[in-house]
Amino acid sequence: MASRGESPSGFRKETVNKILRLHFKDDKTRVSSDALLLMTEMLKVFVREAAARGARQAQAEDLDRVDIEHVEKMLPQLLLDF
Repeated sequence: MASRGESPSGFRKETVNKILRLHFKDDKTRVSSDALLLMTEMLKVFVREAAARGARQAQAEDLDRVDIEHVEKMLPQLLLDF
């Protein structure tokens, strides 16, 4: 069960809200609670997919450990897929 301030995805709502607000041009722009829940879910899916693809990349190289290089190799395709 998620703790106070966390969505079921494990990301803190405040953190996701701050990330979104970094890209707003108007300081008065607000994010609804439904939009915030949707964005936390999208972030969860993105992070899980990045982890899975990084693991597959490491496995393709016959390695047991995922390093940043594995994530960097698959990141362009991941970004295109999202």
